[in-house]
Amino acid sequence: MGIVAGLESSAEYTRIVVCDTDSGAVVRHGYAEHPDPREDPQSWLMSLGRAASGGQFADVEAIGVAAQQQGLIVTDSAGVALRPALLGNDRRVQPAAADLVDALGGREAWAQAVGAVPQAAHPVSKLRWLARNEPDNAARVAGVLQPHDWLVWQLLGRPLRRTTDRGDASGTGYWSASLEMYRPDLVELALGHQAAMPDVLAPAEPAGRTPEGLLISAGTGETMAAAFGLGLGLGDAVISLGASGSVFAVHHEALADPTGTITSYADATGMHLPAVRTLNATRVLRGTAELLGTDLDGLSDLALKSSPGAYGLVLLPYLEGEHTPDLPHTAGSLHGLRRESMKPEHMARAAVEGMLCGLADALDVLRGRGVQVRRLFLLGQAAGLPAVQAVAPALFGAQVVVPRPADYTATGAARQAAWALSGTGQPPRWPAAECQVFDAGEEFAAGQAVRQQYVAVREETHPGAFKH
Repeated sequence: MGIVAGLESSAEYTRIVVCDTDSGAVVRHGYAEHPDPREDPQSWLMSLGRAASGGQFADVEAIGVAAQQQGLIVTDSAGVALRPALLGNDRRVQPAAADLVDALGGREAWAQAVGAVPQAAHPVSKLRWLARNEPDNAARVAGVLQPHDWLVWQLLGRPLRRTTDRGDASGTGYWSASLEMYRPDLVELALGHQAAMPDVLAPAEPAGRTPEGLLISAGTGETMAAAFGLGLGLGDAVISLGASGSVFAVHHEALADPTGTITSYADATGMHLPAVRTLNATRVLRGTAELLGTDLDGLSDLALKSSPGAYGLVLLPYLEGEHTPDLPHTAGSLHGLRRESMKPEHMARAAVEGMLCGLADALDVLRGRGVQVRRLFLLGQAAGLPAVQAVAPALFGAQVVVPRPADYTATGAARQAAWALSGTGQPPRWPAAECQVFDAGEEFAAGQAVRQQYVAVREETHPGAFKH
């Protein structure tokens, strides 16, 4: 018996959980927000120091690091950062991403090369932006890291060897999840010259030890760590209800999608996490709630006063355009409006059903490629709404589980640390997340009818847009 720590460094804060290696029980916590400017990697170290200032690492034998994904830190030949990190979905980068798509010969060429079509989030797109907008800095780039890579390197005392894991590497745009190898030619295509990339470690392979002797595991990205912390396996999928939405599932192989709808990520265990995103999720509910003069809880209460099908109302929830299906310049639309349906409760129900049907479209992309889905984990604030929980199982045609709020990302990082410490072939068997479970039951037929009505309206309004 011993203890290990999991470190989550998000875009805003550092969170630490310390867990028993055998049971996974959390024995200590730590938390601190990043000081400004948050794009300065030093701010991540400062918040780490504050989060650990209460002795959180005392007697810890190993540390796992999970961090915000798809940020880019570029360093010179001495390992010094040349500029603040380019983080997340930096919208300035989108023109550079589009430029890269054309430079390689189109979306299909990228999907075949690395399992993803460049978007603003991808580090490969950020390298192209740097080459176009900061040529002096670009010319000095000798190495590229993501936030988790950089933090691990710092904890290890900045050794000559730099490392990453397959999960975080799969989000760069220059590492292929299907071939499990880098594409240095794509770095050169984006940046104009080669740069050193971190070694990709196996899931249970340690990155090394700190000067004080603490074992540091491979680490990974936030999404991969959360999946590991939740204990996901084959047959499990996750629907994340942020302002926008995403659907990913555990699968045994990478999926190359010539349209670029599927992004082929790797996970932290040796499996894969093919993902499909939508531009509209909880923002649909918030917008409808504002229209009806209420909040999310009030919207949920209203929706439960209606019935499946919302008295014929169908909302196509494309408020910000849409990625799945590919309708970037469209708008949302309300269909089936009649005098008897012009009530707040039916509008609320249509919003919930429309949002979930849009996510069901994304889920169908994965199912159409042979991904098996037996359980759907709903994450995000909207996952706790009774109306969402009541409607989702029948619309998705699968059991829906809603985990209780917990630090799954940091817990996943700690579980990885325990795995690396054990040196065994399989990760430790920690208890599964505590969840509420929802089944379709007698509502299945009604839910599938709602789904069919939505598909009919979508095809009539945007014929041929959904090609999967």
